[in-house]
Amino acid sequence: MRIVITGGNGKLGSKLAEILIQNHEVFSYGSQDLDITNFKLVNSVIQQIKPDIVINSAAWTDVDGCARDTEKAILVNGYGAQNLAIATNNLNAAILQVSSNEVFDGRGKRPYYEYDSTNPINPYGYSKMVGEKSVKEVNPRHYIVRTSWLFAHGGRNFIQAILGAAKAGKNLSVVVDEIANPTYNHDLAVAITKLIITGRYGTYHLVNEGVVSRYEFARYFLDKAGFADVELGRISRYEWARPSQPPVYSGLANSSAKQLGITLRHWQSAVDDFLEKENLLKD
Repeated sequence: MRIVITGGNGKLGSKLAEILIQNHEVFSYGSQDLDITNFKLVNSVIQQIKPDIVINSAAWTDVDGCARDTEKAILVNGYGAQNLAIATNNLNAAILQVSSNEVFDGRGKRPYYEYDSTNPINPYGYSKMVGEKSVKEVNPRHYIVRTSWLFAHGGRNFIQAILGAAKAGKNLSVVVDEIANPTYNHDLAVAITKLIITGRYGTYHLVNEGVVSRYEFARYFLDKAGFADVELGRISRYEWARPSQPPVYSGLANSSAKQLGITLRHWQSAVDDFLEKENLLKD
């Protein structure tokens, strides 16, 4: 397959390129190379390459930034996705749109299934919902892939931030009333590579199995990394002041992909693997 990846300089985009290039012809574009909000540029690139599929992992993922600038959030996460959907549809090519658990309002008591109604409660979630709808309305050959709480090697994500603070001897407190699926970047990329060769278009939840609170998540990897003696305070999300409030319970159930034989391991196994590769696994 000829595959275009947007957001190729991000953690997910770069991991997808690393895996897909082994069996496919891959064209990966970072945000500095391909501005997805520029339709003329997007259409020109897609027309030139003529891919079988475009994987859109480009996004503005600064949740608090999206709350400060909602117009930019919708432009990038919504209309950027629409531009790619139009360009691919013109060629009868497919598109995979990476979305988020934050398209749900978090008021449920069970993990959300793929066809539960979306109802975002913050600007980031709203912008991702706009992206989903834009793709669905324009290109029938689409995959919508929702995921949550990604952690990856390099950069600074939740695991690295908490472990860094623990090493520095800082006081730590984590929210107990925010619940979702921690998801290993590598596992998500592998699942996506399996999905795009099925030709089974639709909406999918690709997350590591199991839902957990931010507090329980942090407690687990602190213990595993040798910081079992580090005290971890419990706070509510209202005590952690920020411009954007996330949904309380936004766990996702992988129902659709499971029917295709595509599953991801439990989040604890994924965290163990991550820590081992970072030479941080002590237990």
